[in-house]
Amino acid sequence: MKFIIDEQTENTRVDLYLAYIMPNLSRSKIQKLIRDGLVKVNDNQIKPSFCLKENDIVNIDEPEFTETLRINPENIPLDIVWEDENMAIINKPSGMLTHPTTQEFTGTLVNALLFKYGENLSDINGDLRRGIIHRLDRNTSGLIMIAKNNKTHEFLVNEMKNKHFKKQYIAIVKGIIEQDEFEINSPIGRHPTQPHKQTIREDGKESHSIVKVIKRFKDATLIEVTLITGRTHQIRVHLSSIGHPIYNDTLYGFGKMKIKTDEQVLQAYKLEFTKPFTNERIVLEIPKDEKLNRVINYLTSNP
Repeated sequence: MKFIIDEQTENTRVDLYLAYIMPNLSRSKIQKLIRDGLVKVNDNQIKPSFCLKENDIVNIDEPEFTETLRINPENIPLDIVWEDENMAIINKPSGMLTHPTTQEFTGTLVNALLFKYGENLSDINGDLRRGIIHRLDRNTSGLIMIAKNNKTHEFLVNEMKNKHFKKQYIAIVKGIIEQDEFEINSPIGRHPTQPHKQTIREDGKESHSIVKVIKRFKDATLIEVTLITGRTHQIRVHLSSIGHPIYNDTLYGFGKMKIKTDEQVLQAYKLEFTKPFTNERIVLEIPKDEKLNRVINYLTSNP
């Protein structure tokens, strides 16, 4: 069984990472498997304290791991925007986790994908993330890419690394943004004291966003954000760093407002990519979701 480490799980001890993806196994059992040489990173034997880096390949040679990783398929409706024999584009609703965690194993996009596609999903990132190329936060709705096999998964990851994707989001932020269009190029890394958050830091990873104003309201701005890189919480951190947090994003400083929403008003609404193994470019765009329209209507009716 193979896992490829992404930026969300890098800088984690290998024994803690395995405890995360294998919650049914004790940490002492995991450490014994590592010491017995049944877990390798980049084909090398390692210690339980080994710190993982992005793109490390973790190989596990232990049948018991497979048994603990079973995620149940669930008959959850999927909004399939586009698909072919190799991949699918899903419109993920707000409130749905992209993949299971140690706390939640049901109701996620992966549970729905397993019901729809069965074993016809890539497993490069393990059963917890079957088919998942990139993720969206629970309360961010919109377009997400799914790979139906490992060859397609590798193709799409390579496209992302080479910036051959174009991912665009629409959001409502606090305050009036005066510039019509500008760039934010500030490195992002894990918050030093609040590990569930990201922050701007000099030793962080390159993070580049392009912001374009669509409409200004009394004390809010409707914007489009184009991602040049795709870091965890990138849009939320970048906009908060310039004093314009996303509407109702309490994690990054917006605070509570009169109109209730399921946290941040942010939607991945447009996606452009190369159809795998061809030169054909696919461009997809979806309408504003219910949450965005509700907030826009509120702001329009309260000038």
